[in-house]
Amino acid sequence: MKRIRHEVGFCVVGGGMAGLIAAIAAARHGAKVVLIHDRPVLGGNASSEIRMHICGAHGDHNREAGILEEILLENHYRNPTASYSIWDSVLYGKVQYQENLTLLLNCSVNSCDVTTGSEASTRIRSVTGWQSTTETWHTIEAKLFADCSGDGILAPLSGAEFRVGREARDEHGESIAPEVGDTCTMGLSCLIQCREYPSPQRFIAPDWAYKFTSSEDLRGREVRLTQTNYWWIEVGGDKNSIDDTETLREDLVRIAYGVWDYVKNYSPNRAEAANWALDWTGFLPGKRESRRYVGDHMLTQNDIEAEGRFEDLVAYGGWTMDDHFPAGFYHPQAGTIFHPAPSPYGIPLRSLYSRNIGNLFCAGRNHSATHTAMSSTRVMGTTAIMGQAVGTAAAIAAREGIGPKGVYGAHLPELQAVLMDDDCWLPWHERPVPALSRTANLLTAKGDPEPLRSGIDRPVGDADNACTVPVGTAVTYGFGTSETISEVRIVFDSDLCRNTKNMPWRHHLDVNWAPPATLVKAFRIEGQDESGDWHVLHTEAKNYQRLVRVPINVAAKAIRLVPEATWGAELCCIFAFDVR
Repeated sequence: MKRIRHEVGFCVVGGGMAGLIAAIAAARHGAKVVLIHDRPVLGGNASSEIRMHICGAHGDHNREAGILEEILLENHYRNPTASYSIWDSVLYGKVQYQENLTLLLNCSVNSCDVTTGSEASTRIRSVTGWQSTTETWHTIEAKLFADCSGDGILAPLSGAEFRVGREARDEHGESIAPEVGDTCTMGLSCLIQCREYPSPQRFIAPDWAYKFTSSEDLRGREVRLTQTNYWWIEVGGDKNSIDDTETLREDLVRIAYGVWDYVKNYSPNRAEAANWALDWTGFLPGKRESRRYVGDHMLTQNDIEAEGRFEDLVAYGGWTMDDHFPAGFYHPQAGTIFHPAPSPYGIPLRSLYSRNIGNLFCAGRNHSATHTAMSSTRVMGTTAIMGQAVGTAAAIAAREGIGPKGVYGAHLPELQAVLMDDDCWLPWHERPVPALSRTANLLTAKGDPEPLRSGIDRPVGDADNACTVPVGTAVTYGFGTSETISEVRIVFDSDLCRNTKNMPWRHHLDVNWAPPATLVKAFRIEGQDESGDWHVLHTEAKNYQRLVRVPINVAAKAIRLVPEATWGAELCCIFAFDVR
């Protein structure tokens, strides 16, 4: 069996949405990165193997941006038929062909080399994983690590403090926690997906599927395919969500085929499903909860209800505290309680690293939170921006030769500024606007251009924070004298209120995905020389991204942005136009 060693600045374990985005963010900011993932495709619960759509913060304009939005917009551009093969390729391409980043797929971490010391001075030196496809042991030595594995595999391997189960109500004063703590978690699901055909489709269940012939058999759960993605096919929260996975998977698959048999052959509404066929069944369970790290701060229900206005806010949530009953499908009621939560609420950096392992970050559902708080933070829109925060912090830490606590102690303003510049909104913060943009003369023939340098790149409350102009209307920065410009940064409107997910759970005959109509599709950037003549510096005919950076490297007296077309909207909406 071969053995290969890698030496990098940052190693990310787990290629779900949190891990892959953490790896990309760190690599883009200069760190040498290895991402190690135990599956053949990326995305975790959002991958083609599990197929849960990406949820996030509730409310108008609260959709998560940053690298996640970049990925979703590429999927809408490249994937008009909503194919999971295309979605897999979008995720794969973002990682595999990212400079500074090495991807190890089909590689499961199972050992960890640790240097012990006093609390928080214990460090991970390396992790080792078995790559089944190549019969190779990969050992990754790194200065910094991030556990984004969901199950928190590095916690038991490294000795990091972690928890499993529900805290008692009085431990943190959480009103919705159980009176007595236990080891129960939320369960696992194997999802099903269906496809519409122009004619009726029959379904014959396998002999081993469970038989459900009445609504009472399903305890009244919603089965209409237009109303549910069958998330409630869930078991195992009252078992061990790691040790018992294979046994639980068997139970889930038998339930899944039995549910579709009911939908097609027994439901009172079965006529609605006549032209629909079972298109896919998951055989890899999607997990909601297992191990959770203990960080310098453990996010609680009370933190969420107080809006999480932490000094070290680096990400945000806004999903309800969606606390599934441990028994899941076997619980007599519908399966969950949606406890209210404000949207947005802040998530601190101190909940994104281990308290007692000095070089270990964590992001995803295994971050430092109580069971109650994690019932909100576990959704993938939220975990994705946790990942970007961790990856960006790791790049700073690698550059400075420090650990996560050092970033918190000495580089927090820098981390927050970089995140906002990368289009990660931080509630109640304003993005630092480049000095040249702040002091230049900003004008347009129509509309108010000042929101372009407000430092807030989305609508918030009653303020739209945007400059809206007709197609062809120039927005101009005048400097008075010639200035050297290295980059233009633009934030267009990708419709943060759109109701589409990353992928659908049912496939209609007429599916046709495209970039949001509000996005600017074509634009040009022009510069004015000393004689007053304008020159085209950059043109784009098929833009489909919200955050656009254009390196131009030119001396100019003025720079102007001219939007030339959208993907369908009548007006062009622009949130930011920076020159630096």
